[in-house]
Amino acid sequence: MGFILAAIVFYLLATVLLVRALGHEAAGPSRSWRWPALAALVLHAGYHLWIAWRTPGGPDMHFFSALSLVSLGMAAMTAVVGARGRMATVGVVAFPLAALLLAVYHGYGHRPSPHLDWRLQLHAWLALLAYAALAVAALLAIMLWVQERALRRREFHSWLRAMPPMTELETLLFRTIGVGFTLLTATLLTGTLFVENLFAQHLIHKTVLSVLSWLVFGGLLLGRWRRGWRGPKAVRWTLVAMALLLLAFFGSKAVLELILHRTL
Repeated sequence: MGFILAAIVFYLLATVLLVRALGHEAAGPSRSWRWPALAALVLHAGYHLWIAWRTPGGPDMHFFSALSLVSLGMAAMTAVVGARGRMATVGVVAFPLAALLLAVYHGYGHRPSPHLDWRLQLHAWLALLAYAALAVAALLAIMLWVQERALRRREFHSWLRAMPPMTELETLLFRTIGVGFTLLTATLLTGTLFVENLFAQHLIHKTVLSVLSWLVFGGLLLGRWRRGWRGPKAVRWTLVAMALLLLAFFGSKAVLELILHRTL
């Protein structure tokens, strides 16, 4: 329990430090948030390692554990991205989300996982990393939309000064999508190679929606490269692709594990 409380406190402290800085520093939030964020990340990861050590079978990859692990990945990527000045504002969402999902995972308990060989574990970890990277991209897309909307309406709020310039934000958005797309491609390839039947009845929705999301993200990157897509179009495509990905993985896991009481 001490791991959980300490991690949540550090996540929330990092969030508070970021929020306090918004609108007060034109150069972006100070880096005082970094030490509590790093402490929270270490504790969050340590908690999962401790559970994996105590739980028979493989690492816990069930619904609430997967949510917590994805939020850990998002928070870690935010800490890396946040080294670039005003990009730290992503943490205002990522850090409290990680605290919430860690608390939910702890509250709902842990379930032993069936033993998975290294190939299936590789597939699972690639999937979690892909979801984390693309979820950060979705947050960046929302930030871009909020900024564009405010500027279009000539609503010059003080918090806009703490956000990254739109060109810098857009560049980071597509770089993040590129990383996530690469990880998602590796996830689909390892699934094809290592999962016995991707089109089995309990996997068909996950497979089809994942491929659709991959196609949308790929189309967005192609449109950016060939036609210079940006702005609202980039935001729409990113959010649609992320919605498909959420339905593919967490939607399927929620139905199977929480309603039908089966595992993927």
